Amino acid sequence: MNILAVDCAVSRLSIALKYEDKMISQTLNIGMRQSEMLVPTIDEILNKMGIKASDLDATALTIGPGSFTGLRLGISALKAIELAFNIPVYGISSLDCYAYPFSDCNTAVLSCIDANKDKFYASIPNILKEDDWEIEKIADAVKGLDKVIITGPDADKLFELLKALCPSTNFIKVKTHFDTAEALIEITEKMIDEKKEPLKDYDGPIYLRASEAEIKLNSRQ
Repeated sequence: MNILAVDCAVSRLSIALKYEDKMISQTLNIGMRQSEMLVPTIDEILNKMGIKASDLDATALTIGPGSFTGLRLGISALKAIELAFNIPVYGISSLDCYAYPFSDCNTAVLSCIDANKDKFYASIPNILKEDDWEIEKIADAVKGLDKVIITGPDADKLFELLKALCPSTNFIKVKTHFDTAEALIEITEKMIDEKKEPLKDYDGPIYLRASEAEIKLNSRQ
């Protein structure tokens, strides 16, 4: 299975390519320069593997929550490949992607992204649904749990806040240093094996919160 995966839900851009039994991945911690680097980095990785986009069987990306700009960039790049070569695009929750490496752990896994405004995009499988949560709501969800793994790009910040609110819970902080796009490839392979559907033509990023432009427009109306 030949799969290209992109995670640009946050400022840390991760791209991976699996071709047959070989893998190339690259992570760029480049802040707001994703728009400059995404397409050239995809081209570079394809060239290093010695293949073309038309050789792919599928592509995958984090579909949200995350940065409005980053999510739009990712889906635009992969939808272009889909339109050019009829290659399906699989969309995966950013939070599911960040939690995936710990899915075999016998404990709760809290995946998070700082949503600003004193909130976090967060989820815990079977305990806290994926949403835009105030810190107090997250604390309520983990109270009574003996141990919780906290992961995601902003695990440090959430760890400190929850430690103060839930002193009896053992929090284990694991920052997302792994190549998240490689996790996307593994998840996509499972989705294909389970015959899950790729994104439809009209599917786009999942935004759990209105953009600043939408908030300002609604306030004027």
